[in-house]
Amino acid sequence: MPGKPHPNRDQARARWEEIFGSSPPAYLSVSFMEAAVSYEAQCRQNGGLPAKTRRVLTRIAEGQPVASATQGRLRPGAHLVRDWNGRTYQVDVVADGYRMDGRTWTSLSAIAKHITGTTWSGPRFFGLSNGAGKGG
Repeated sequence: MPGKPHPNRDQARARWEEIFGSSPPAYLSVSFMEAAVSYEAQCRQNGGLPAKTRRVLTRIAEGQPVASATQGRLRPGAHLVRDWNGRTYQVDVVADGYRMDGRTWTSLSAIAKHITGTTWSGPRFFGLSNGAGKGG
């Protein structure tokens, strides 16, 4: 025997239609509709997500791996860790490059080459892009 409809269901549906301009899918719960309507109201009031963030989320939703969708998005304060041949290397992203072992580097590829002794793609070496192994 089905349960009684939620007492606020009609109100939640009306608010959804007002905000989104269409009826909600029949299977949505009242709590989900209320949360979605509240989120949309906040987005409209505060401008929503930045365009860059929306683009990254769209790429992820389309199936692109997170690592490649967010590539090139490191900001100062980010911290990278890589284990290589029994040693753990830690790199901090700073305003003018990358800091490791008290030295500032201009690129992750330069750090990867320093660590391995051979040419690597720095983003790939630190797991920020697809694939594994050596790169250019």
